[in-house]
Amino acid sequence: MKNYKYLGLFLLTLGLTSCDVNNELDAIPEEVVAEVQLNANGLDFSKFVSIGASFTAGYTDGAMFKAAQENSFPNILASKFGTEFIQPLMNDNIGGLVYGGTAVQPTRFYFDGAGPARLDALPTTELTTVLSGPFNNFGAPGAKSFHLGVAGYGQLNPYFGRMASSPTASVMGDVLAQSPTFFTLSEIGGNDVLGYALSGGSGVDQTGNFDPTSYGVSDITDPNVFASVFSGMVTALTANGAKGVVANVPYITDLANFTTVPYNPIPLDAGTATAVNTGYAQYNGGLLVAQSYSMIDAAEVAKRTITFAAGQNAVVIVDEDLTDLSALGIPSYRQATADDLLLLASSAIIGTLADPSNAASVYGVGVALGDEWVLTPQEQTNIKTATDAYNTTIAAVASSNSNIAMVDFKGVLSEASTGIAFDGYTLTTSLVTGGLVSLDGVHLTARGYALMANKILASMDAEFGSNFTTATDGLAKAGDYPTNYSPLLR
Repeated sequence: MKNYKYLGLFLLTLGLTSCDVNNELDAIPEEVVAEVQLNANGLDFSKFVSIGASFTAGYTDGAMFKAAQENSFPNILASKFGTEFIQPLMNDNIGGLVYGGTAVQPTRFYFDGAGPARLDALPTTELTTVLSGPFNNFGAPGAKSFHLGVAGYGQLNPYFGRMASSPTASVMGDVLAQSPTFFTLSEIGGNDVLGYALSGGSGVDQTGNFDPTSYGVSDITDPNVFASVFSGMVTALTANGAKGVVANVPYITDLANFTTVPYNPIPLDAGTATAVNTGYAQYNGGLLVAQSYSMIDAAEVAKRTITFAAGQNAVVIVDEDLTDLSALGIPSYRQATADDLLLLASSAIIGTLADPSNAASVYGVGVALGDEWVLTPQEQTNIKTATDAYNTTIAAVASSNSNIAMVDFKGVLSEASTGIAFDGYTLTTSLVTGGLVSLDGVHLTARGYALMANKILASMDAEFGSNFTTATDGLAKAGDYPTNYSPLLR
């Protein structure tokens, strides 16, 4: 019992003693991050202008709308420069244009849970309304390189028409009238190949034709025409000592519009495949006849032979680069391969009926996809060859002018094909989920434009000795910019 007695006294003493102990842990001081002041190293942003096409304008999700313009990369840059930046804003977040109350440009895309869908709403931005300038953002969606110097271009392009200083104004004329002190010249050359790509290569490669007034809307611009236009613009912009950043042209076939739809999206069971093969028996036999006349060789017979099997099947396409066998009544058909690129828009017709009364008229199976839905390897080569030529000019002009920095947008997009880091995010070119490319499969998301702005700032640091990449809040933050806009945003 004595042991318990003394044990109780010991515990009581311990309890009384412990009341005097400080059990609170000392607070861990927060790490103090030293603020780094921005040093522009003499760059003059007092009159900052941006010249370009849809990327410069902030075009997103298949349309121009107010929120996207506010998240354009030039507007993000201006916020880092601390300078005023006036844009020709649309009236709403619906996107599109109306003429006399009738929609003439479509509304923006939103994600409906399954894929991109257009907003079911009427735009409120009137095409004929001319805004009061001057403006700092001269992004004109759809503009090709040689369009920027065309007098009266606002009559041809309603987006420039909304901000043109007069009916006879040119983009470059209005830009130079402001005597810019700093500028960006971006995606010049992009539309010179994009129209061709979005038409499935149904335009003409105009290499060797130095007269752009004879070009169609889907044609590829001759590299010499591009070189003359681009070097002339840079010379004019830097004549009074202004500095600026130019961007090279990415391989647009890396964009989601050309990589989302697989070449073999047709699922068939064995019975259906057999029935389809029966339908193509005469066509396949005709190829052997053509070979017997030495019109094609065995390799082309194999390339053009159409065969379906149980499982996933390649679509049937028209390939105008095949030998013309129309004299034998044989069309230029073959099945797509992994080397072909199907346009995003083709997903809306593949598997549907060309003739609702004919169950055999399934697009991609019984009815071949036309040239406008597919980029063949030869058409891809045409795009790449022109793009490489444009980029050779851009690099040469930038390297020969000390007032110019160049951002490698081509390299950025190439890296994003597998994943590019941006703060805590990894952006890819995948549609909807990638975070870089918007719902139209071509233009960037707001977060993508923020990344583009940061790449421009980094190129300025490297060329001009500024410190945006290390200054406090010198760069845009990924989390401040969305990848998709709500359908409720109007």
